[in-house]
Amino acid sequence: MSIRKGNVFYRGEHAGIIEETDDGYRFTYDSQYIQSEAAQPVSLTLPLQAEPFAEKQLFSFFDGLIPEGWLLDVAQKNWKLDPRDRMGLLLSCCKETIGAVSVLRYEHE
Repeated sequence: MSIRKGNVFYRGEHAGIIEETDDGYRFTYDSQYIQSEAAQPVSLTLPLQAEPFAEKQLFSFFDGLIPEGWLLDVAQKNWKLDPRDRMGLLLSCCKETIGAVSVLRYEHE
């Protein structure tokens, strides 16, 4: 069962879903994205595949999207986020990143 989800976009295209579960974390590529000729992996550590990736801790790639230093301090103070809540930080702070990947809170159920 998913606790929280985020839509993952690569260069504006919906690439997949990141989920926090009772057992850890899961990332699944969108099937239409994988079939696209322009499909690129969101990370070299997450190659294109239909099967979900699962980890006990937040994937290093996604954790690396979370701001650090003073920017993290600002986010924590403004949104009253726990610095140990990596999924909460990912969903709150990674809507607009410098790189090609962005994560938006999943709003559909």
